[in-house]
Amino acid sequence: MNDDWRLQIDFREDGPVDALEDHLDARELEHDLSKAFHDKVIVSRNGTTIFLYAGDREQSEAARSLVEQFARENEEEIEVDFKRWHPLSQEWEPADRPLPADAAARAEEHQAKIAKEREESEEQGYPQYEVQVELPSRDEADRFAEQLRGEGLPTVHRAHYVLVGAADEDAADALGERIRSEAPAGSKVAVQGTLKEIEDDFPHPFAFLGGLGG
Repeated sequence: MNDDWRLQIDFREDGPVDALEDHLDARELEHDLSKAFHDKVIVSRNGTTIFLYAGDREQSEAARSLVEQFARENEEEIEVDFKRWHPLSQEWEPADRPLPADAAARAEEHQAKIAKEREESEEQGYPQYEVQVELPSRDEADRFAEQLRGEGLPTVHRAHYVLVGAADEDAADALGERIRSEAPAGSKVAVQGTLKEIEDDFPHPFAFLGGLGG
């Protein structure tokens, strides 16, 4: 299993961020890290913050040691935030927080995640998830969008695409299953996180943002 671990490095003052980034990208560093693990560490930068993403804790610890060595050699003070991605909560959590060990713990964490998503949807004024429906024709999309709007569902219609908002992952999955059974033959249905299009009434631009941090 290839887990996601993240180191976030911040200098306490205006430190040599460029120099550290160059050091992390250098072949010498890659060689040093390869002695400790076989997977590569991904380096990403967001302004004056550097992120390192690793496949396991051993990788992360090896990378952290090299970063701290760089800081000592350059007499720089840094802050290192070490976290692990929790697949159920869908958030970066402290690295020492254990993953849920059994079905009951996983269910509890999942329910906490659903409750948080519903709260965020209400506070932010737009759904956390959406069901994207690609219909065979514009006319069918027109009719299907009107049907969903008539039920009070937050809906965006563009050409032969219809987006339907849902407050949380469970609601989105249930809505997706229902739409698969009700949409015209030949329709394609996908459930995914929203990018705030429904609130802003804007087309859906699925694209990767620059950098991996955040």
